Amino acid sequence: MKRKILVVDDEESLVRLITYNLNKEGFNTVHAYDGAGVTEIIEREKPDLLILDLMLPEKGGLEICQEIRSSGNRIPIIMLTARDEELDRVLGLELGADDYVTKPFSVRELVARVKAVLRRNLEPEEDPKKAVFRAGPFMVKPESYEIYFDDKLLDLTLKEYELLDILIRNRGRVLKRDYLLELLWEYSESVNTRVLDVHISKLRDKIEKDSKNPRYIKTIRGLGYKLEAD
Repeated sequence: MKRKILVVDDEESLVRLITYNLNKEGFNTVHAYDGAGVTEIIEREKPDLLILDLMLPEKGGLEICQEIRSSGNRIPIIMLTARDEELDRVLGLELGADDYVTKPFSVRELVARVKAVLRRNLEPEEDPKKAVFRAGPFMVKPESYEIYFDDKLLDLTLKEYELLDILIRNRGRVLKRDYLLELLWEYSESVNTRVLDVHISKLRDKIEKDSKNPRYIKTIRGLGYKLEAD
């Protein structure tokens, strides 16, 4: 079954270019040129992934992202941002976006990002060896992309799931920042350490009693992070 992508950007020529290349790669596409009715389009069309421009008429990308996540919808979101909008990119990630691409960008790169996100989010390998994995209070269910903490399902974005999964499976080991950036973001030149810090902070907010003095996700100064779980 073809995956459906919703592209939202006010540059009509860019939308045509993106949808043309996505269609050529076998995707179905729908599009919008402003943010006014995006949530309604998502309800009606049920896309598998959303490509969302940060700066839109009527309603901005950050507001749309927040509305989508507040409603409980976990559709993967790739945000399109300008190079000088780092603060807004970080805020977008904090609101639940899974990834971002900076303008100007290669459409080939964007299509590769779309494929990577869908592959991880919608097409998990059917491997009987991928059973439930436990470490201390954590339980990972790879087949459904779920992580439980103290038997409660965590509400995670795709990137948060991937990061926490890596930390859990490597518990007790220090994972360097560069290693995590290369592993989780295929195009590391467009991602800085602030992005990783945002994801770590969000994970701590969801599992730590005191995020300022974390019990589980430890910062190893000058190196990276490690997870401690008995």
